[in-house]
Amino acid sequence: MDPPSAATGGRGKRKKTSAAPEKNKRLKIGEDGEGMDGCVHPTHSPRISLLLNRLQQPVTLNELTELLHYAALGKTGGITQPSWCRLHHQRKVKGVNVVIVNGLTQTHFYKHYLTLQHLRINYTSRVTFTPSSQNIASEIFSREVSNSDGPSIYQKKESVKMHKALRYHPVITKFGTQTRGLTAYLLSLQEMIQRHYPVKGMPGFEDFVCTDSVNCVTDSSPLYGLDCEMCLTEKGNELTRVSLVDSDGNCVLDELVKPENRILDYLTRFSGITAAMLRPVTTTLRDMQAKIKALLPWDAVLVGHSLNGDLVALKLIHPHVIDTSLLYRKEFGQRFKLKVLAETVLKRQIQTKKKMGHDSIEDAAAALELAQYFIKTGPRQVLERHLEELWGYTLEEEKEEEITDSSAPSLSLRFADILQTLGRTVAFIGKRSVVALDLSNQQWHSSDKEVLASYRKQSQSSFLSVLQFSSFSDHVKQEQRYQRVCANLRDMCVVFAGPFPAGFSEREVKRFFCCCGPVRKIKMLNTAVRVHAEVEFELLEGAVLALKVLNGLSLQGQSIKVQRPVNESMLDLDETLDALMGDALNTSSLYVIKTKLRTAESMNISAKVNGHTVGAQFPGASTITTANGLCPTKAHNKTSKLTEETVRETFGNFGAVQRVDLPAKPGKYARHASIKFESSHSKHAALISEDLSMENYVICPSLTPSHLHSWVSLATTVDAEGEDTEKTHMHNSHQDQEMELMMRKLDRYLGKIFKSLPPCTLSVVVLPGHNGVHGDLPGLCFMEVKSGSGGEQ
Repeated sequence: MDPPSAATGGRGKRKKTSAAPEKNKRLKIGEDGEGMDGCVHPTHSPRISLLLNRLQQPVTLNELTELLHYAALGKTGGITQPSWCRLHHQRKVKGVNVVIVNGLTQTHFYKHYLTLQHLRINYTSRVTFTPSSQNIASEIFSREVSNSDGPSIYQKKESVKMHKALRYHPVITKFGTQTRGLTAYLLSLQEMIQRHYPVKGMPGFEDFVCTDSVNCVTDSSPLYGLDCEMCLTEKGNELTRVSLVDSDGNCVLDELVKPENRILDYLTRFSGITAAMLRPVTTTLRDMQAKIKALLPWDAVLVGHSLNGDLVALKLIHPHVIDTSLLYRKEFGQRFKLKVLAETVLKRQIQTKKKMGHDSIEDAAAALELAQYFIKTGPRQVLERHLEELWGYTLEEEKEEEITDSSAPSLSLRFADILQTLGRTVAFIGKRSVVALDLSNQQWHSSDKEVLASYRKQSQSSFLSVLQFSSFSDHVKQEQRYQRVCANLRDMCVVFAGPFPAGFSEREVKRFFCCCGPVRKIKMLNTAVRVHAEVEFELLEGAVLALKVLNGLSLQGQSIKVQRPVNESMLDLDETLDALMGDALNTSSLYVIKTKLRTAESMNISAKVNGHTVGAQFPGASTITTANGLCPTKAHNKTSKLTEETVRETFGNFGAVQRVDLPAKPGKYARHASIKFESSHSKHAALISEDLSMENYVICPSLTPSHLHSWVSLATTVDAEGEDTEKTHMHNSHQDQEMELMMRKLDRYLGKIFKSLPPCTLSVVVLPGHNGVHGDLPGLCFMEVKSGSGGEQ
């Protein structure tokens, strides 16, 4: 229906709405594309919606991995939708990025709510996260994928006929039977170290030059064949010739190199190099290193036969290599010569006696073609086609039996392994830690700035990337176990009120303020002359309404002043309230409480909460009068119970109601409600309505995101010493300022990461929370699928 106008008071003909939504009804997207977050979503773009019955339930690490598995593999991979949310149009998801900010909790986010602008604006789905004692990054990579919908592309166990001898062949035991992409045949970091490849940071390679390579490559990365020739000098073997061929077999580099030291033997019978050939050469090793760095693309994969020797001669470090001597494996670690492989597999003669020495172009091209053939054909077919020629034995027919792929080396069901099997790259970038992932897919950095720079350099190449920011871990430990942060959040829900008449009791104060929202605690402040009270509400909305509605009321002839605590944490409170009202989770939500009169007389009070009209027919307490002298007799403040049916019936006149939350303690009726409209227009229509105040409704824009039960729950944690942190107010300006600067930096980093994400990437930010001996501090999980337009949301 159209929003009612202010002139008509927003009252139209009543219409019935359903009393309760379906249990698992999702937050919907309207016809105009407007979603729960108030944002317009492109039609058919991937997006996330939370199940209504899970809005206030924390998400566990197990449940988070459910989402990641479904986003990456989907129904075609046999994965069902997560149990707590829905990812729409999963097939259009192009990648997954997870950022873990160690040391931060849900409390930190709301304490620094204004500062973390990118985090609250870019991410329209937010849910409390249960702290885990496990390594989150490691669990993401190593968690096994459950397959509840039957066989899938990564787990299918086909019945195949395979000879027993093949099952234990070194090629099969290493690579399995499936045809896979080139990334499956890259040497791991451990293998490179074991095979004496030059590796950055390892002893003996300090003066080696590193290529400008990204940390991760894909199955579509270009292959380059490399071969070098050496001679013997006073210092050992030194480089004399370098040949490089591209993936099409074209020679892109072939040059002679002048050794630095005196040559003892040109090794002409192997290298083909003579003294006459090197005499006019001026190219040095450094020149050659620079040329190769300039020629190789950032995601190049080098291919060679026993390539470690070539890279050592070049004094070059390159992290992505395929060694053909290790593809066509023999028993007991023996290796085939390149000449034998070329003759048998490629049917080509190389390194013949007719030629003087080896031709490095020919050798580089042969190694490249051997790798391309192995990748395209697959290990099992290569073995069956060349078993007799290369490995020298045949298989008897009677030894053939039907087995499943599980009899051969079974594919791992770990998430990272499955993705790599499917040709999708994975990467961990963060501080050195124990992560269940191949070292070749890990990048260790000492600072968050380096983590950001490393990710932005290769953000387009990894399907699954997990970033870990660790700079907050040590700093947060200095914050007295979060006491100061919690105290600041508590202050937002507190008001001071008075003076009250002499003898005014705590119970009477609670009855006076409960019309604004649930009161958690009253602390009477009795001075020598007058009585004041400190009132702590469960919800931030209660404190806001008390300040705007009750301030200035006259009670038994005394004007009651309601005010906030005066300290540093309250200086930016108005800006924080404005930002919370505009939060994506609050844009179409209202906070509602209904008061109950015990007298025929009442008074009309109207106020504005940060520019929004708050209307109510407000009851008195004892003999309350307004500043204008209106005085009802023997009236009492009391809230009236709410039901979902009455709330939907009343507020359905302003527009479609998506959900109604009625928090209530066991065995008691709800006294306040949170209403979520399907459109923000409906919310604004309700705010300007005069009829709601006539029915004793007190309303204001929602300030509490749907995943929070109350603000007080953020501020009543227990520290390691067992003390209630709400009792301790510690305001150390230096540490607060330092933390604020770190939060600003974090927000910039998160904004840059989100901006650099490819379109249709699922982005998740996890504030892990804190496990303590005396209690846990919940974390927070943010989720968003970046718009397909590629722009920043």
